[in-house]
Amino acid sequence: MEQRDLAEELNAQVSEVVSRLQSKQLFQTDWDIASFAVFFIFVGMVVMLTILVIIRCCCCCCCDEKPRRHKAGIENMALDA
Repeated sequence: MEQRDLAEELNAQVSEVVSRLQSKQLFQTDWDIASFAVFFIFVGMVVMLTILVIIRCCCCCCCDEKPRRHKAGIENMALDA
């Protein structure tokens, strides 16, 4: 019974998508357009960050020079006992 409902729901969604593609009206409301834009901005940021990580790993790891670390701020003399 539950399997049949799932199949009918999936069939209804597929037919709705096909009818939207045939009518060439993919976005019916402003919310559809906004959610589409937010989704692609998110995907674009993920792809960009992945590319930056790959560039950092491939290009900067071959350097033998270790980063120099220095203390920042002032030293608290009260902690020295």
